[in-house]
Amino acid sequence: MGKQTSDEPSGTRLQKIIATAGVASRRAAEGFIRDGRVMVNGQVVKTLGTRADPEVDEIKVDGRRVGRAGRRRYLLLNKPRGVITTRDDPQKRRTVMDLIAGVRESVYPVGRLDYDSEGLLLLTNDGELAAQLTHPRHGVERVYEARVRGVPSAAALKRLARGVSVEGRRTASATARLLGAGRGQRGDQALVQIGIREGRKRQVRHMCESVGHPVVRLRRVRIGPIRDQGLRPGQFRDLTPAEVRALRRAVDAGAPEERTS
Repeated sequence: MGKQTSDEPSGTRLQKIIATAGVASRRAAEGFIRDGRVMVNGQVVKTLGTRADPEVDEIKVDGRRVGRAGRRRYLLLNKPRGVITTRDDPQKRRTVMDLIAGVRESVYPVGRLDYDSEGLLLLTNDGELAAQLTHPRHGVERVYEARVRGVPSAAALKRLARGVSVEGRRTASATARLLGAGRGQRGDQALVQIGIREGRKRQVRHMCESVGHPVVRLRRVRIGPIRDQGLRPGQFRDLTPAEVRALRRAVDAGAPEERTS
């Protein structure tokens, strides 16, 4: 697995090779290694610190050869409800990959959007950027519009913004504002805009439930600087070079400064 020298290990960490090749994010690649899904030169590797050389070593994930990095692709998809945010689904439900048929590059979703939620989702084969966008330390904001039961009071909105307890952990500070209120089929409903900088499972839904206003419908409308009101459900497009640069700036702006001695 790559040539070794007496001074320091050669090669690149497996999780970085897998991410760079566009197979999955670095965090997901670490899970693949732990689960025994990665082979190097015919041997299963489960150690995260393992290094290899993609120019020399045969690296496989789930039996498929991992090649060198090709063209970088950055897609923006408006995910409809009733679609799984994953590359494949054991239950054979429709996935976001079914919506981007024809894309030759091996892209994958950045983060997740629940089955019953809709809105903007990024897909890419840029493992480094994907890892940065999903890591809490970079704090890239996601903005949602939630249609909820009842009309939240000013106090409830302040609670959402300050942080609420979800499954025993307090959420980070957020933004929350009332966009409008009206009558739904089951009584009063309101449209609330919520911005969060962490990505816990079904977080916005749990937050709204915690203040007594369950979500009826949830849509993500912005990812960092990226928004597109004209993209219809099920449609996707490539990000422009300017949008990719803006994403990178958002990642850099959110990263804490490294301490120097």
